[in-house]
Amino acid sequence: MNLKTKILNKEAKIGVIGLGYVGLPLAMEFAKNGYKVIGFDTDREKVNALLNGNSYVTDVTSDLIVGVLSERKFLPTYDFGKIQEVDVVIICVPTPLRKTKDPDISYILSALNEIKRNFHKDLLIILESTTYPGTTEELIKKEIEDMGYKVGEDFYLCFSPERVDPGNKKFKIKNTPKVIGGVTPKCLELGYLLYSSIIDYVFPVSSPKVAEMAKLLENTFRAVNIALVNELAMMCDRMGIDIWEVVEAASTKPFGFMAFYPGPGIGGHCIPLDSQYLSWKAKSYNFYSRFIELASDLNDNMPRYVLSKISEALNYSKKCINSSKILILGMSYKKDVDDIRESPSLEIYKLLKEQKAEVEYNDPYVSQFYDENKNLVKSVSLDYSSLSKYDCVVLCTDHSCYDYDKIFVNSQLIVDTRNAFKDFISEKLFKIGAPSYNEDYRSRYLLVNELKNKRKE
Repeated sequence: MNLKTKILNKEAKIGVIGLGYVGLPLAMEFAKNGYKVIGFDTDREKVNALLNGNSYVTDVTSDLIVGVLSERKFLPTYDFGKIQEVDVVIICVPTPLRKTKDPDISYILSALNEIKRNFHKDLLIILESTTYPGTTEELIKKEIEDMGYKVGEDFYLCFSPERVDPGNKKFKIKNTPKVIGGVTPKCLELGYLLYSSIIDYVFPVSSPKVAEMAKLLENTFRAVNIALVNELAMMCDRMGIDIWEVVEAASTKPFGFMAFYPGPGIGGHCIPLDSQYLSWKAKSYNFYSRFIELASDLNDNMPRYVLSKISEALNYSKKCINSSKILILGMSYKKDVDDIRESPSLEIYKLLKEQKAEVEYNDPYVSQFYDENKNLVKSVSLDYSSLSKYDCVVLCTDHSCYDYDKIFVNSQLIVDTRNAFKDFISEKLFKIGAPSYNEDYRSRYLLVNELKNKRKE
């Protein structure tokens, strides 16, 4: 039976390398749709957790793991020799940045080496890890062809960028459009058929480079626009204007405007990193992207702006950061997820510690993390009635489970980086991108709310 027939009959065996935020949900989607899936990971703790039916990814339930294990549709393993048993292998490994902001593709190389060791003919290889344009052909195609095999004849190769948004309740793998590019027409056809069997809408493009570039454009677009609104937030702060109100007002325009919001910085695996992959690759063409570099600089420095806001708030109370007791609420990079990759909260924690503050944090999704010195830091329990013992409470991640009324009532001082306290106005509340409390601001705020409520009536 050839590979195309196997895919059409869902008899192709799927291998997924990397069982993290991208790979595990993808493996589950294939398994739910009737494919047999082997999941590969070098982390034995992850593999053992999955073998015991325990999920460590928010978007995948333990019940689902137990179900596909019992149906023999899913086998997690750290034995990469089983690549010899699969018809399709999908690479979903991390692609971080080095400290120099150069791409670190060592995880892709490691996965590729395992594929080469266990290679067999008629294997479809799909790279999903975010990377610079050209990786699929310049690296994977070249390495396999150097072994004496011909792409499009002996093996098939595609790039299809992951579009996983952890914690998103509306868009999952099945209903998120999937872009795919193949090295040859035959590669594209097989990749298209495979993903079409589990995803509602698959969008083919002419080459892997186009697919690689599309992914980088998606997230560079967001990084640049977030940087713009972050810069405007600092500008508005200085001008005595509330950036949150400005964005809300601009959003009433039904065309030509898309709302982006300021924050303590950008986090997650995609937005902080993807634009740097593009900028790095562009330099090899003697092209320097000023927008990308500027956006990166602005976003990377938002934690320092938050630090200045904390200092301003404490100064109002005639205190300094040194020796102040500070509680950070939220360590994950966005609300209602457990992902702390590149989270700006980590940098804010570090900056506060450097200023000799006594810092604790609470996050219902992140029980612990290791700081830059490899010290284990654990989340403290959130006792709303005891918030008054802190000199300042800093909201970094606006989790839905937080009771903002109780936080407001019980805190001495609040620095809000997410506009979670938009319905409150008080001299003890400081927001990024907004003026500090005064009577004129209060009277205007109350009038605006009164007029808005009348309109709703």
